[in-house]
Amino acid sequence: MIVTGIFIRIHKWRVRNIGHRNFVLILALIIGLISGLAAVLLKNTVHYTHFFLTRGFDARDGNLLYLAYPLFGMALTVLFVRYVVKDNISHGVSRILYAISKNNGFIRSHNNYSSLVASTITVGFGGSVGLEAPIVLTGASIGSNLARVMRMDYKTMTLMIGCGAAGAIAGIFKAPIAALIFALEVLMLDLTMASLIPLLIAAVTGASISAFLMGSAVIFTFSVSEPFNLANIPFYIILGIVTGLVSLYFTRANIFIESRIGKIKRPLNKLLIGGITVSTLIFILPPLYGEGYEVLTAILNGRGDDILNNSFFYSFRENHWLFMIFLLLVLFLKVVAMAFTTAGGGVGGIFAPSLFMGGVAGFLTSRFINFFGYHQLPEGNFALAGMAGVMAAVMHAPLTAIFLIAEITGGYELFIPLMITATISYLTINLYEPHSIYTKRLAARNELITHDKDKAALSRMSIQRLIENNFLTIGPDNTLGELVKVIAQSSRNVFPVTDEQNNFLGVVFINDIRHIMFNHELYDSTYVRNLMYMPEPLVSIDESMEDVAQKFSECAHYNLPVLNKGKYIGFVSRANVFSAYRSLIKEYSTD
Repeated sequence: MIVTGIFIRIHKWRVRNIGHRNFVLILALIIGLISGLAAVLLKNTVHYTHFFLTRGFDARDGNLLYLAYPLFGMALTVLFVRYVVKDNISHGVSRILYAISKNNGFIRSHNNYSSLVASTITVGFGGSVGLEAPIVLTGASIGSNLARVMRMDYKTMTLMIGCGAAGAIAGIFKAPIAALIFALEVLMLDLTMASLIPLLIAAVTGASISAFLMGSAVIFTFSVSEPFNLANIPFYIILGIVTGLVSLYFTRANIFIESRIGKIKRPLNKLLIGGITVSTLIFILPPLYGEGYEVLTAILNGRGDDILNNSFFYSFRENHWLFMIFLLLVLFLKVVAMAFTTAGGGVGGIFAPSLFMGGVAGFLTSRFINFFGYHQLPEGNFALAGMAGVMAAVMHAPLTAIFLIAEITGGYELFIPLMITATISYLTINLYEPHSIYTKRLAARNELITHDKDKAALSRMSIQRLIENNFLTIGPDNTLGELVKVIAQSSRNVFPVTDEQNNFLGVVFINDIRHIMFNHELYDSTYVRNLMYMPEPLVSIDESMEDVAQKFSECAHYNLPVLNKGKYIGFVSRANVFSAYRSLIKEYSTD
């Protein structure tokens, strides 16, 4: 209560002394600062947890602790989520998109910390997922809740969500441009000057606070030693096709595994199946442990053989074909380990796994071509291009992928091959998957907001809020005389006909009975069942507003009945839908 009172006084003071536009810029700065600090805290906590748990491992042999760590970490995560958070915090980016499209930008306040704690436990103990989605959800939650307590409108709240996400991404990668593009491309915010400047402020602030506290080093470092060669363009095109197909496998395998495990009712069974599977995979293939950035660092810096460290396959480094087979196993089982981690109750995202699989795919492709001696390709450069390719296709965000890889590696010299591979990869997966891994589930439920203002406005509208209940009902066995009495009490010209169980049977339209309404001789001999008809189309309570708008456009009716499994609920009117739609379009159009 004391904190709420303080915020109320701050709000009143702000309204009197600071203009809206300037206050938005101040909020963007604060949100960027807090998000950047959260990113630094998360990254350091996971790094030192990982270091503490795996220090002293023999690089030449496997370690039985790999069988225990992931399962133990996932169990702790499940307990934390079930008994402390008591809410679903998985699939962070998808939850942000849902909040924007269907929940008026509201994100529950526990997300300010819950994703941080849960992902630290999951990834620190070896869960094969990334930290980026949890930190993005954390930043977005900070933006949403700060905007809410400051009583901002929906448009400003959405912008603050974007600022939180941009600050978090910039903080964890030290890549402010990529963070800005992520907010525009993945979260689908409008590109206007009113939104661009706050996003820039948040991104730069997040990156600056991260650089101040952690230095200039990024997740992995790489200096481009071999410049772009025009003769390699055909091979970058081939890599684009390869990464596009890898991304298709990534998306479909992840959704398939999660959906199958999701059908299991008991959480304990999910945990055991997911945890034991992940632990076994990591025990056999240690590169699957955690995010996998150590593997990418080794590949980019010419130490690709280090990927065999801590495994029973250490001797494979002496045999080219066995090493390639090991890489293929790592590539295809990474998404399996990731999906079982999240399906079993772990918390994490797909950012790091997509980078990991892209880096391995690029390295493997170039190593394969180099082995046959057709062309000598720079393996580090191809690993970078592969990272951009998989990320671009999986997230359907080619610009984010291009700028992220360029910024975190300083590889701006590779802009052209990054663009080639990312574009070809995106076009390849787009032939089979029109939606990204983030939006696929939302699109299936018609809950996805888009850059199309019409669809965006309709996606935010809820049919439940537009239902009108002031229509008087009548039974099929009532007489015309009884119907006339109901008409006299009503201000509407449509009368739904229902039975005793409230099943919808049809409607009586007053214009259809006007010629007999005053004929008293028919009052006792004419029944409603002879006057009613079944209108077309009907509206279901769980339909999207886009479908409802389409039905209004295809018919001349001003009111459509709304049903819930055949039960009468009320009517939705063309006028109310259009009025709500215009109000939302006005919100989107205000710059």
